[in-house]
Amino acid sequence: MKALVFQGAGGIARQDVPDPGIEAASDAIVRVDAVTICGTDLHIVKGDVPAVEPGRVLGHEAVGTVVEAGGDVRTVRPGDRVLISCVSPCGRCPFCRERRYGQCRGGGGWVLGHTVDGTQAEYVRVPFADLSVHPLPDAVDSFDAVLLADIFPTAYEVGVLNGGVRPGDTVVVVGAGPIGLAAIVTARLYSPGRIVAVDLSESRLAAARSLGADATATAGEGPEQLVADLTDGLGADVVMEAVGVPETFEMCTRMVRPGGRVANIGVHGGPAALHLEDLWIKDVTITTGLVDTTSTPMLLRMMAAGRLPAGELITHRFELGQMEEAYDVFGRAAGTGAIKVVLGGPQHTAVETARFAGAG
Repeated sequence: MKALVFQGAGGIARQDVPDPGIEAASDAIVRVDAVTICGTDLHIVKGDVPAVEPGRVLGHEAVGTVVEAGGDVRTVRPGDRVLISCVSPCGRCPFCRERRYGQCRGGGGWVLGHTVDGTQAEYVRVPFADLSVHPLPDAVDSFDAVLLADIFPTAYEVGVLNGGVRPGDTVVVVGAGPIGLAAIVTARLYSPGRIVAVDLSESRLAAARSLGADATATAGEGPEQLVADLTDGLGADVVMEAVGVPETFEMCTRMVRPGGRVANIGVHGGPAALHLEDLWIKDVTITTGLVDTTSTPMLLRMMAAGRLPAGELITHRFELGQMEEAYDVFGRAAGTGAIKVVLGGPQHTAVETARFAGAG
C-alpha cells in the first residue's frame, strides 16, 4: 500500500510499505477513507518529537471502514464506518481506569504515527479497537467527523475543561489555528462573557470572529493591553495557549488575572520560561495535558445533532495521493490560508460527494 513515511527531520515521502495485519486480538484493520494533518505532525517533521523514528508512517486522525477485526474486538465489525481516535487506550492500566487515556501505560495512549504506524496510509492497524474507534452514524459527514479524532477533543479537554471556563468569564485564546478555533467553538458551550483571539494571521482572526470570538488582535496590536482594557486591568479569567512556543506561553501568563487559569494546549519543542517571580503571588493555576478523548462520544452526538460546526474549519481538500502537496499547503498556512486540510479517496458517501461537487 501507499503511505506517508517520515524520513527524519525535514523529510517525508509517500511510498510503498507493507499492508498492516492483525498483531493482537484487540486490533482492527481500517481502510482509510478520510484523513487529516495535525500541527503535531509538523512538529514531528521538524524533528521536535524524537520518539518518532525514521520509517514511521505518520498520522493519528482518520475516518475509515473496518476491513478486519481481531478475535477480542466486540464494538465494531467489518463494514462499519468508524472514527479513529488519536489516542488508543488499553483500558486496563491504572491511568485508563481513571479515564486518563492519554497517559496509558498498557501499551496505548498516543501511539498512532508516534510509536506505531499511523493513519496517513491506505490502511491502518488500530490497537485496542474497542476503545480506539467509534462507529459513525450515516448522517455524519466523514470529512467533518475526522476533526473529532483530535482537534475538537483536545481543544475541549485540554483547553476548555482544564481551563475551567465558566459563564461570564473572559477567555483569551492565543493561537487561532485549528486547535485554537476549536477551543473558541467549545468554550462557547459554557457562555463566557467574552472571547478574545490572538494570532499573527488576519485570515485566522477572521475565522475566529466567524466562529464566535468577540474581539481579536494580532501580536503587533497590543493584545495584552486589549485584555487589560476589557477587564479593567485585572486580566482574563482563562487564557489558553494554542501555539507551542515560549513567547506565546509567557504572554499567556502575563494576561491572566490573579486567581485565573492558564491552560497550555500547544505542543512545545523547547523550554519556556516560567516567571515565578511574578506568578507566585497571583494564585494562578497552570495546566498541561495530552488529550484523553473521553469527550469524543459526546462531541460526536453534538455533531450528529448539528450543534458542532466542525466543517467550517476545513479550508482545503485533497485526494489521498496528494499527501505531500497537502503537507506543503498546511505547513505554509500563513501564505495559503490553510486552517484544516482533509484528504479523501474516491469511496466517499453520497452526502460528501454532493457537498464538494463543483468545489474545484
